[in-house]
Amino acid sequence: MILGMGPFELIVIVLVVLVIFGPKNLPKLGKSLGQTVKNVREGMEEGSDDKKDEKSEEAAKDAEAEDVVEESADSDAGAAEDVVFCSHCGHKNEAGAEFCSKCGSPLSK
Repeated sequence: MILGMGPFELIVIVLVVLVIFGPKNLPKLGKSLGQTVKNVREGMEEGSDDKKDEKSEEAAKDAEAEDVVEESADSDAGAAEDVVFCSHCGHKNEAGAEFCSKCGSPLSK
């Protein structure tokens, strides 16, 4: 029993579909139905992957921020002149650098 229907009901439904769409259009109908199901499944998987990616990105940003705080606390006043921090990602770069070595964004001078 599928969805509470017996074999007789299923045969009647198949015959009605055959009469309405014809034997030539049934493969096209099946193909489009299969593609629709595939797209829906991919969309559902993509949504769950996006949530996982957002959580991992947030954790990575938090870890980077902690690293920047630790690095800045460890550096002394003389070394601070030789270092420029990226305003976009907070990565430590050399003073003469024009672009961040981590994210590639332009460094403000």
